[in-house]
Amino acid sequence: MTILLTLHSIVRWIIVLVALAAIIKFALGWLQKQAFDKMSNGLSAGFNGLMDLQVTLGLLYLLIGGFTGQGFPGYRITHTLIMLVAVAVAHSSAMWKKKDDVTRYRNTLITIFVVLIIVFIGISILPGSPLI
Repeated sequence: MTILLTLHSIVRWIIVLVALAAIIKFALGWLQKQAFDKMSNGLSAGFNGLMDLQVTLGLLYLLIGGFTGQGFPGYRITHTLIMLVAVAVAHSSAMWKKKDDVTRYRNTLITIFVVLIIVFIGISILPGSPLI
């Protein structure tokens, strides 16, 4: 169980780093009207993939812990539901795949900000959260 929680904790910081890189790249791409290049695709796919990994680790931790004695406290269920919403929003960036580059940069940038706000809310409800 400890390894799942440790991996879940490590992945969150990797997500933060990728999100920061994506925010910078997408803001510059939007403002400078650049082409949505391979790096942009990679950052978007990497962010979404890391969100998927994070939710998978979180669900495993929830289920294994829940069935082995930790139970299913309300804050964990609420955290899980909020984070599932965050992952769904993260994947909404695929809706703009066929749009022009400026629109893709702008909308994907906004999507990442919205995801980070949802994640902030999801983390803030955990007991002992450093965010509150």
